[in-house]
Amino acid sequence: MEIRQSAVILLLVFCVSFSTLHAQPDHIKPRYQKFLNQHFGPDMSEQKCSSEIRKRGITGTDDGCKPVNTFIQANSNNIRAVCGRGGTPQGGNLFKSNQPFPVISCKLQSGVRPPRCEYGKGKKSTRYVVLGCAEGWPVHYEEGIPKKTSQSTVLF
Repeated sequence: MEIRQSAVILLLVFCVSFSTLHAQPDHIKPRYQKFLNQHFGPDMSEQKCSSEIRKRGITGTDDGCKPVNTFIQANSNNIRAVCGRGGTPQGGNLFKSNQPFPVISCKLQSGVRPPRCEYGKGKKSTRYVVLGCAEGWPVHYEEGIPKKTSQSTVLF
C-alpha cells in the first residue's frame, strides 16, 4: 500500500512541476494575447483582410491603419515552438522558424484611421517567420522570409 501512495504522490509532484515549468507567466499573457490577435490566422483567407483586421481591432503603432499585417496559418502550438526547438536564435529575442509556414499578408490599400482601413485582397505565401519571443512565448512578428531564399526580406 505504501508503494502505491508514494507513486501517487510522486506522480502528483511531477504533474505540478511540469505544469509550473510550462505555465505562461502572468506578465507575458497580455503580449502573447496581442500577438495571437494580430497574427494567428489558421482559418484566414485572402478575401478577409479588411473584415478580419477591423473585427480584431488591429491598428498601427499610432492607432492609425496598420500598413501591413501578416496572419500565420498554423496552430498556436506550432507557432509557439518557433520560440524553442522549432526555431533558430537570430540574436536578441528573435527566432527564425526551422520550417516554413503558410501566411497571408494584408497590405493597406486606402485609409488612414479605423474604421476606414481597406486592405483589398491578401497575398498568400509560404515563409520562414522571424518572431520576437519572451520566456518561450511569441510576442512579436518581425518578418517573413520567402521559402526559396535564406536572405531576410521584409514583406512588401
